[in-house]
Amino acid sequence: MCLAIPMKVVEIEGERATVELEGIRRVIGLALLEGVEIGDHLLIHAGFAIQRLDEEAALETLEIFRQLKNAL
Repeated sequence: MCLAIPMKVVEIEGERATVELEGIRRVIGLALLEGVEIGDHLLIHAGFAIQRLDEEAALETLEIFRQLKNAL
């Protein structure tokens, strides 16, 4: 099983992007996706963007994570 986290692109530099979630920023690789733009929501796994999401899907996924966290 793998876990991918939705994060929003805030900066792009070549094949790398800075993504953010709740104030936490990470630099990730873009080698697996083409045409990524600032403001895109991406699924991040093992330091790489693996899929683009629309904002609604990203927020829905994050809400599920919050619910799981609160259930523990």
